[in-house]
Amino acid sequence: MLEGIMFTKRPDGVLVKDLEPMEMIMPYILKKRYDSMNMYEEMFPCEGMDEYIREKLDQGVRIGYMHILIAATVRMLALRPLLNRFVMNGRIYQREKIWVSFVVHPTLKDGSVGTTIKLCFNGDESILEIAEAINKAIEKETTKRVGENDTDKLMRILMSIPKPIIKLVVNTLMWMDKHNIMPKAIIDLSPFHTSFFITNLKSLGLNHIFHHVYEFGTTGLFLAMGKEKTVPVIGKGDEIKQEKQMGFGLVSDERFCDGLYYAMSLRQMRKYMKNPKLLENRLELKLEEA
Repeated sequence: MLEGIMFTKRPDGVLVKDLEPMEMIMPYILKKRYDSMNMYEEMFPCEGMDEYIREKLDQGVRIGYMHILIAATVRMLALRPLLNRFVMNGRIYQREKIWVSFVVHPTLKDGSVGTTIKLCFNGDESILEIAEAINKAIEKETTKRVGENDTDKLMRILMSIPKPIIKLVVNTLMWMDKHNIMPKAIIDLSPFHTSFFITNLKSLGLNHIFHHVYEFGTTGLFLAMGKEKTVPVIGKGDEIKQEKQMGFGLVSDERFCDGLYYAMSLRQMRKYMKNPKLLENRLELKLEEA
């Protein structure tokens, strides 16, 4: 009884009990996230995104590729909730909210100190609501920044500990997380306890990468945006044309759902990336219903 209460209950997820035998055994075969990483890349056509961005700009709404990718991922996780799971100590948990983490820099220059933003969504938000939340958070941490945010304060406190003790502290936190006794306050502030992490290398003019998922925390998906390229594609009537495409890389933890589920989910994401207007309506289906 004590184990059922103390060692399976978490503030950031609900234990999944109705699993198939193969799903139950996978976390014991693949014990670490770095053992379980699958890598996927895609080139998303930019025409639909560019048209949507111009349309919103004419309406005074600031939306870019990153807003679209985050909104598409939030909608995908809401409709495909098995991707919003994580593995901890051999058990699979289902999140009840959708969390995204990313790093912003006030300037793109050497020495610019980045800060991590972590946002929470219910999953039913429209792309306009998501873009507004992102813009407000970025503005707060850049042009309107006053002091440190709570995540930065937590990192500073940890790094103020004498270096010989830091390893012990980090190992203790990981042990607490593994046994589900990590304080909710730390989980809420930790950018590593998130549904997905995203990095925008497009803003640096770089190609997408395959970024590892962290062993600390619960990150199951790591998305990377890359710069655009113009590539030849076969259009209607077998006509070859030049098309602008954005590079995209994904690293995922394979243990909490099967490959077919991943594939069908990524097809859905591709649909939203090609036509962001599909994300303008709020989702009627609630996350728990999905």
